[in-house]
Amino acid sequence: MTGHPLDNVIWSALTTRQAGFALGDGSARRFVPEVGPLSAFDWAQGDGFESLSTIVPSGKTVALFLPKPVRPNGNWEIIRELPLLQMIQSVDSANAESPSQLLKLGNKDNPEMIALAALTKPGPFETRTRELGDFYGIREQGKLVAMTGERMRVPGFTEVSAVCTHPDHLGKGYAAALMTRVIKGIRERGETPILHVLEENHRAIGLYERLGFTRRITLNLMVLRRVG
Repeated sequence: MTGHPLDNVIWSALTTRQAGFALGDGSARRFVPEVGPLSAFDWAQGDGFESLSTIVPSGKTVALFLPKPVRPNGNWEIIRELPLLQMIQSVDSANAESPSQLLKLGNKDNPEMIALAALTKPGPFETRTRELGDFYGIREQGKLVAMTGERMRVPGFTEVSAVCTHPDHLGKGYAAALMTRVIKGIRERGETPILHVLEENHRAIGLYERLGFTRRITLNLMVLRRVG
């Protein structure tokens, strides 16, 4: 792959630091389904959609981050396309206070993490997504009401992901506090935090900008179903 590792970030992750979670060993790869649908191909190597079709069964869905809108071949049905911002925290300005109930999440918390993600829809969150990095959460009256963690890792960068809060607990500063804790761990490893957010999600973008994130590039999020 040529260019900056963040330009084709899913491919970078699956061919470097997270190769252990990858399916495929040619010009297309995807995270194992238990982790999520994120998939990628080497933009410099011929027909990536054709290569991707060899590792995705018919009827299954994947998600791609592409540099621009493109038309896939007949093996694919487009489910959704949206502009996706990639943001990077060049300067650490995260300073939210950590609530006393902020906890590191583990295997025993996984069912609640999956349920919270299903309710709030921060992005794909499957049975093994938690294995991608450190996750932190906040509980109220014993119930998990907010969480944030890490997803993609490429050389020098780690993605902040799964930023979500139960609708009954919005406005308490939990997202900022959890992001600050996750960012602290990334910075302590000498890495730079990044994240991805739909361009239409203005509320989230405002929070991320307050925490020091700036817009790097706009990608095309394409959700596809394998057909035929």
